[in-house]
Amino acid sequence: MNFSLPNERTSTLHLILLMVVAYAFSVAMRLIWIDWASGMPEFYWNNQLMINTNDGYYFATAAHNALSHIFDANPRIAEPWSSATIALTALLSKVFPLESVVLYLPVFISSLVVVPLILIARLFNAPYFGFFSALLASIAWSYYNRTMAGYYDTDMFSAMAPMMIVYFLIATTMKENITWALLSAFSIMFYPFLYDQGLSVIYAVSIFYMGYMLVFHRKESFTYYSIALLSVSLFLVPVWIKIVLIATLTFLYQRGILSIRVLIILGAAAFAVFLVNGNVASLIWAKILSYTAKGTESEGLHFFQVTQTVREAGKIPFSEIANRISGSIPLLFVAFIGYIALVFRHKAFVLTLPLLGIGLFSFWGGLRFTIYAVPVAALGAVYFLYVITATAASLKIRYGIIVASTLIFLSPHIAHILEYKVPTVMSAKEVSALEKFKSLSDSKDYTVAWWDYGYPLWFYTHTNTLIDGGKHNHDNFIVSEILTTSSPIEAARLARIAVETYVSSGYKEIADTLFIGQNGVPKNVSDYLDTLRYEESVVLPKKTRDVYVYLPWRMIDILPTITLFSNLDLNAPDNRQQPYMYSTASVQDTGKALDLGNGITVLKEKNILKIGNQEIPIKEFYQVGYDQNNKLQVNRQQFASEGLNIVYMPNYGRFMVLDDFYLNSTYIQMFVFEHYDKDLFEPVILDPMTKIYKLKI
Repeated sequence: MNFSLPNERTSTLHLILLMVVAYAFSVAMRLIWIDWASGMPEFYWNNQLMINTNDGYYFATAAHNALSHIFDANPRIAEPWSSATIALTALLSKVFPLESVVLYLPVFISSLVVVPLILIARLFNAPYFGFFSALLASIAWSYYNRTMAGYYDTDMFSAMAPMMIVYFLIATTMKENITWALLSAFSIMFYPFLYDQGLSVIYAVSIFYMGYMLVFHRKESFTYYSIALLSVSLFLVPVWIKIVLIATLTFLYQRGILSIRVLIILGAAAFAVFLVNGNVASLIWAKILSYTAKGTESEGLHFFQVTQTVREAGKIPFSEIANRISGSIPLLFVAFIGYIALVFRHKAFVLTLPLLGIGLFSFWGGLRFTIYAVPVAALGAVYFLYVITATAASLKIRYGIIVASTLIFLSPHIAHILEYKVPTVMSAKEVSALEKFKSLSDSKDYTVAWWDYGYPLWFYTHTNTLIDGGKHNHDNFIVSEILTTSSPIEAARLARIAVETYVSSGYKEIADTLFIGQNGVPKNVSDYLDTLRYEESVVLPKKTRDVYVYLPWRMIDILPTITLFSNLDLNAPDNRQQPYMYSTASVQDTGKALDLGNGITVLKEKNILKIGNQEIPIKEFYQVGYDQNNKLQVNRQQFASEGLNIVYMPNYGRFMVLDDFYLNSTYIQMFVFEHYDKDLFEPVILDPMTKIYKLKI
């Protein structure tokens, strides 16, 4: 069987037309979400659809600050030129509304992935091979999810930028030309500006290039020049130093001043410097550990690690990996077989192996890694079609089969796009409450909130937070303790101490500052918290700004996860049993019983909760709802001295089964019941979706 790609050489105009068609297809598929979301009034703010990823507000806030400087009191705001996403957004927002830019930018940037795929195929005189692959890669499940309209994040560069680098590297291996080597070096140098999270990916691809050249072109001086060039581009030094080194090296190489022996020495030296300076092994190993670590830290204070609570970093089944990369398990195997055949026949494609390998690492590291394998799998799947049609009776039949099969390969991804109806991060009602809060607060103030809501709070309230989507470290313990403690005075004192300590320490980690002595020895954290809870003579730091506590309705579902971070003994490995809470909107009334799902039933006549085969008394029953004047009404019935509590919230259509730990927590008391200590807190926003309290101490 002939594994070679057919000669599909076309004119430059024809090539551009293929790119335009593939790009338009990708853009059109991403506009489907816009069409659906446009019919949802609750998704609009400032006459524009809002975005659907929390992290997008980090970049949006930085871009906003670049134009207005209203967030200068926030120590976490990124500089506009620290990221292409921020810089490009700020630039475009001088012409278009910011809300429109952040909504549509992922659509138009991510769709550019079709360009390097078609260009790579053009290197082998097979642009249609690249075209079909581009159609598939541009809307593949995983790539679409993280680059759809409104998914405003650096992920819009996650596949396009590495594939562009791969294009330059493959071209360099084929042409052995200084121009292509320089394009490779400068694209690698520019890459962190586009997508700094993928630096380890580019390390791997670059090392594969160097290995490839040493295996297949080791006798040529160009090999060692290009290795030195790429190594320099990967140095972790200021860009101007790299440019000077690259220019000097290229000048000497062009002039023929450097012998092959000298080039070998320079290449080896530059590579060694890259390994040490870039801390390559440690970086890659740290990335692996960060996505495979579990539980609590084993040394020092035993803080709960956040990685395992992030869905995108959790272990996923193979079927989901296959769906996200290729659309199904059979299609993934087709892609894998095609990829092996592609590398066997055109060995330069081995440079894409790191991307495929990192994509398969998602089985351990989580679903976010699948995105890297998407374009490589697309190339493999389409090449499989080229191989099995190699003996077709005519070109018409061959391309007819390829086109029809490509449409079949596209179908699960198109079906996914049509079904994938994700909401915006915030609803219009929530943003309305935050806008009102903004008018009552100051940009130097702090809002205590779980890290999921940090960036949106920055953007809509202009206040600061202790933790956020990029800063969820040991301080998760502090915020979790404030949100879940049963002691209002502990919550208030800890909130004030945390904020003032954070500011006065120069924005260091609060937990480490409070809980670790100057000698590096951990303090007894339980004793410290008991002091805040019970001692009357606690001296609080001087108040320099207002502090607020943000309690949104949407936090109800993640309260058990938040609890994990503080319901533990930091001074010793702790396997204590977690408190009990179950929340559901799926209820069936069978007359004598309420079926709450998951094997949980309320036996009405007995006032008993049946959980599986276990029967537990209902201690207290609460019905909490709003009257016609939007005032909260609470009705309470007590049935037993011990047991579990039930809270029914008809306005939300929600039942909660919870123990006393959760019932008495800050969140349940202050959000659900609007019960607060008037000496410590005062309500600022009391909205059914959002409740914000101001600290009085």
